[in-house]
Amino acid sequence: MDNSDLFHYKNLLLEKQRELTTSKSLADSIPVGGEPRGDPVDVAADETSASVQIRLRETDSRLLRAIEEALTRIRQERFGTCEECGQPISKARLEAVPWARYCRDCKEQQGSQG
Repeated sequence: MDNSDLFHYKNLLLEKQRELTTSKSLADSIPVGGEPRGDPVDVAADETSASVQIRLRETDSRLLRAIEEALTRIRQERFGTCEECGQPISKARLEAVPWARYCRDCKEQQGSQG
């Protein structure tokens, strides 16, 4: 992988990182506890919404860690190489998932074992 490719993927990663870190804060998206407001259906809907928002933030946190790890791999000149088999990860996969650690075949194999 040449320097222009690395620069491209680094920019993709930084853009996604910015997108995740500038999104609405968790405190703004989760209803405040305390006295229930509205009827039981409204309360249940608020609780469900809060639960979904928490899960989304947890997913965002995992994705941010994966992006940071990918940026580290770029700095260490290990980016784009499958951590399982050592083969290059396809450019198509890196375009779709620039934080990918595994080639498609190894990732599929992991999924079938899990």
